[in-house]
Amino acid sequence: MLKTVQGVVTKFCNDYGFINELIYFSGDVVTGGVLLKVGQRVTAIVEEDKISQELKAIKVDPFCDNYHDNGLSDSCTGVSSGCLTCRMDGADHTAYFSLDVVCKDFQPYQGDRVEVAFSIQPDTRKRKAISVKPLRHKHVHEACITSLSGRSGVIDDSIFFTLDSLKLPDGYTPQLSDIVNVVAVESIQSCYTWRAISMILVKKC
Repeated sequence: MLKTVQGVVTKFCNDYGFINELIYFSGDVVTGGVLLKVGQRVTAIVEEDKISQELKAIKVDPFCDNYHDNGLSDSCTGVSSGCLTCRMDGADHTAYFSLDVVCKDFQPYQGDRVEVAFSIQPDTRKRKAISVKPLRHKHVHEACITSLSGRSGVIDDSIFFTLDSLKLPDGYTPQLSDIVNVVAVESIQSCYTWRAISMILVKKC
């Protein structure tokens, strides 16, 4: 059974990826040999395995997406020390903001996808960021730390974290196989699309 699906690339690593976190595709089915990026919108022809019910794309067509909704809010990536890169009107723009406008309990990190509200100065038409918050976030309960490397690691093989930008209870240092509750934000981190911003230990294994 074939069907056409419009979605977003949620993971891309080497020569394969996933659309909407569910639909697998290999790099050789992408039309035009385009190298897809996480967050890019695509149209895919998808087949479902009747036995396993797994979804697999047999053709993936990327299309241009300027991530702009014609309002005062834009989706941006690459937040670092008050600087972000926004995709607006088909081009990348660098903007600077005060950390005072970042929402409570959120510390921006390189690769985070954020929603920015702008005010427009009437005389110059220049934009000024007045609030910065995560584009999407989620709560994950009783997840397992599956890998550690230096000051970074991965939870449930899908959520990246770094001690450089992670809220932890006093006296707790993440260890391999710990069971934790986390709050994660959408973030482009190599093969991962989520980044943990806070972590609480549930139990040690």
